Amino acid sequence: MSLARTACDTVPSPQELIARARAMVPQIRALAQDTERNRTLFAHVVERIREAGLLRACRPREFGGFEYDGEVALKIALTISAGCASTGWIVNGALANGISLAHWPIAAQREVWAGDADPFIFACFAPTGTAVPVAGGYRLSGRWSFASGCDIAEWGKLGALIAPSDAEPPAGFAPGRAGEGAFFLLPVADCEIIDEWFVCGLAGTGSKDILVRDAFVPEHRVLRFSDARAGTTPGGRHHKNPIYRMPLLILGASMLASTAVGAARGALEAYLEMTAGRKTRGALAGGNLRMAEFATVQLRFAEAAAAVETAELILLTDMRGATDQLRAGADITVAERIRIRRNQAYATRLAVQAVETLNAATGGAGLHLSNPIQRAWRDANAVARHVSLNWDAVGTMYGQHAFGLEPRGQY
Repeated sequence: MSLARTACDTVPSPQELIARARAMVPQIRALAQDTERNRTLFAHVVERIREAGLLRACRPREFGGFEYDGEVALKIALTISAGCASTGWIVNGALANGISLAHWPIAAQREVWAGDADPFIFACFAPTGTAVPVAGGYRLSGRWSFASGCDIAEWGKLGALIAPSDAEPPAGFAPGRAGEGAFFLLPVADCEIIDEWFVCGLAGTGSKDILVRDAFVPEHRVLRFSDARAGTTPGGRHHKNPIYRMPLLILGASMLASTAVGAARGALEAYLEMTAGRKTRGALAGGNLRMAEFATVQLRFAEAAAAVETAELILLTDMRGATDQLRAGADITVAERIRIRRNQAYATRLAVQAVETLNAATGGAGLHLSNPIQRAWRDANAVARHVSLNWDAVGTMYGQHAFGLEPRGQY
């Protein structure tokens, strides 16, 4: 019997789940370069993630989950990402789905989490598809990029804009307004995976393209963007635990940022291990000196460590504060959402700063693809390119709101 199924009966503590994640790190770290070459996670790693019960960490108890909040999810994601950012990226998405899928109408949740299933779900948030209202739902078509984990997923969440329909809606069906954005949940069997994932960062995430041709999506598998952003979802009203009223981007973008921060933590650990016993190879006066005795090395390590610890603190503090607010029965305001969005992007910026600092101090050894520090450098920079974490976009959105202007961005 798997740990996940045993855990359903015993309900492991948050500390136990984090310890299970930590126990996986040596294997995940050892496989990091092979995971890059494979361009997706290995089947035995996926199975170990399931057996550890990590997919159930935040899932509602109604569906066999442990119902832990986003702070627990962040701690698990940070732990895994320190071993391999690609694996961490997939795990953080799976953890977030325990809360974000609970936003959907309850019929969709029953469909996905039926029986003892532990499905992976990929997500493409950009509304690059079109959904045409028909009787009982929508016909969805389009192409999406960056479907992380689609090779190991059973379901997908795809963003699309609702198109106008010439037909009169049937009685009892109220389709979304034309031009409104929504997420559409559909089985992977309804999707075509197009492999264009040949990249230099987060290479092991298998973030391939998705093509859908006129697939029917019933109304109960649709979630409006406006409800997801505000935390006013059908599933949030169904579940009693207030964590399921968490606005989508507070959780989702924090989990994405955790990959960069975790990768920077792993680089910090690798740098300390590699540098502690290393000597210079200079042929002249600088030769055969211990690297750890150079003040520049000491300062760079201190700077990177401070950046990583600050980034971790920002993410965990904001998640804890938002969760406490929901538990107290308070809503999370637009101003608070935008401030947290700023902090998510800034934490990512700190993670990039840390890996840039460490990678610049690796010398020639840092050129090898097997070097975990340069891998973390590439992976953290890849995370920072995500539109939800781009500092220029998110920082200016915060400034716009602070100056009384209409904020332009995702919050």
